[in-house]
Amino acid sequence: MSFTTTKPRACRIQRSELAVPATSTHFFERAARSAADFIFLDLEDAVAAARKPEAREIAIDALNRVDWGDKTLAVRINGLDTEWAHRDIIEIVGRCPRLDLILVPKVGAAFDVRFVDALLTGLERELSRKRPLGIEILIETTLGLSNVEDIVQASDRLEAVIFGIGDYSIDLRTCGEIIGSSDPRYVVLTDPDERKVRNKHWNDQWHFALARIANACRAHGVRAIDGPFANFGDEEGFRASAERAAALGFEGKWAIHPSQLDIANAVFSPSPREVEWAHQIAAKIQSASAGGDGAFGQGGVLIDLAVLKRAQAIIDRQQAIAAASGKNR
Repeated sequence: MSFTTTKPRACRIQRSELAVPATSTHFFERAARSAADFIFLDLEDAVAAARKPEAREIAIDALNRVDWGDKTLAVRINGLDTEWAHRDIIEIVGRCPRLDLILVPKVGAAFDVRFVDALLTGLERELSRKRPLGIEILIETTLGLSNVEDIVQASDRLEAVIFGIGDYSIDLRTCGEIIGSSDPRYVVLTDPDERKVRNKHWNDQWHFALARIANACRAHGVRAIDGPFANFGDEEGFRASAERAAALGFEGKWAIHPSQLDIANAVFSPSPREVEWAHQIAAKIQSASAGGDGAFGQGGVLIDLAVLKRAQAIIDRQQAIAAASGKNR
């Protein structure tokens, strides 16, 4: 059934999500004091196989010992096809009341989410946990992307979907040297002009995956989060990557280094100009409506109730960010 709108499953600000390897204990305090909205401790790609059980114990200790303030905390477990995943969930959920979400990598089908949901439900009942845990997932395989519309509907616990561009590019067999960078091969060459000059027009090889994830998420009230940009020394490149994602409807971006946090927070926040415009539009439409008009022209542009929805969305977003920032001080 559809009445054309879907409410968000959980309202959280997730402009930036900082990845912290579970074995990098010297980063924990710095991460807790950082500008990140979200933090996840990583048990998967950032941890060698021989240290998986040790990393789990370190993460559990850090979740219970470090003062994380009001930051949203997640743990990226190992893949569901590994020998560590089941124990990761049981131990971390059972011993970490501070945990907010479980981050599940390489989700390929709706069943993967339902499996984690069922396991969390059983653990919460066993532990009499009052605050339900959320789930966020990584779409980082071609199978996952092909099933993303079904995946986002698999569980009411599912809050966010992250585009895992690194593993996805490997699975698609298009991987370059730097995760998240553009591919100079993906261009269109124009016909020669009158001077016999041909120009290259760059294209975005990730547009299909990003747009499909964003659309699926928006359709079902789930947050769409863009994945990593590995060259953390390239601030301009990171900003461009984040702005592309924002333009497609994403709400935030993964940060692999603290230097990326301020950029992500800025890109996924309304600018002062947008906020000013939104308040002006809201006031003008309210005035026009009081006079019986639902639309009017401004500078040759039609302003109607659809524009008011856009303005109100900006105002609501800014207010939510301000409220979250106040909590995290």
